[in-house]
Amino acid sequence: MFKRFRRLRINETLRGLVEETKLSTDDFIYPLFVREGEGIKTEVSSMPGVFQMSIDEILKECEYLISINLKSIILFAIPDTKDSVGSECLCDESIIARTIRAIKEKFPEMFIVTDLCFCEYTDHGHCGILDPKTQTVDNDKTLEISAQQVIVHAKAGVDMIAPSGMMDGIIGTLRKALDENGYENLPIMAYSTKFASAYYGPFRDVAESTPSFGDRRTYQMNPANRLEAIEESLEDEKQGADILMVKPALSYMDVIRDIRNNSNTPLCVYNVSGEYAMLKHAGAAGLIDYERVMMETLLSFKRAGANLIITYHAKEACELLLQK
Repeated sequence: MFKRFRRLRINETLRGLVEETKLSTDDFIYPLFVREGEGIKTEVSSMPGVFQMSIDEILKECEYLISINLKSIILFAIPDTKDSVGSECLCDESIIARTIRAIKEKFPEMFIVTDLCFCEYTDHGHCGILDPKTQTVDNDKTLEISAQQVIVHAKAGVDMIAPSGMMDGIIGTLRKALDENGYENLPIMAYSTKFASAYYGPFRDVAESTPSFGDRRTYQMNPANRLEAIEESLEDEKQGADILMVKPALSYMDVIRDIRNNSNTPLCVYNVSGEYAMLKHAGAAGLIDYERVMMETLLSFKRAGANLIITYHAKEACELLLQK
């Protein structure tokens, strides 16, 4: 006698009843990229379907996103002016602050997460103030200006902060700054385990944030280090992170599961630009059934232990889910 597992697979309705992992439109956060100007919607060649947009076009996009029940975005800004310390993002009239206010005025129900970093705003493309002696990021000086930047975002009306620079102590620094300025209820989603990955390549096209020299391996994580990855996330949890993150997602399923097994804090994964581009270009070449592979990939992130998924596929996934 043997167990017949197929009994639960033969009927489509029964397959649905016993399905262990499900995708929902509530699972996704959709990245948007805003730049100065008007009437701008420029597609990124390496990422079909992803655009740099001016604020007026961002508002049109948000209207459509809400119509397909996609109500969470993560916002990145591309300024016209860059300098060595990213001064543009430290003022209340920065492009990201104006975009937050514009979205909230027209679509108060849209949940806005903001990327808090300096790589898009600095002329050298690194994630903070450079130490002139070592030509790498000065961790503690970057913490100081990050505390200024977070208040700009908070005053503009953001719903959640996501600091992506991988500075040591960033979560505690931001939590202290927010609490001392009356924003104790504003959550922080930590980029708690962010690897120095080659999968980020296309993102640098859309965010215009390629380092002008060197790379980010002195502050982002070594892809070889699984145990350190767990420690990074647990440390951010201790400092007050409300949500943890693993980035990238597809090649780091073991890390997603490890962190889920070690923490009950909600866990987000970032399905990054290179992962998106591979599926997009493979689909366009007829090598895969794009929609099936996309949904299977997203499902695998949840199965591995993710609660939330930041993905450039979010719009297409929500459209498919609403057709069911």
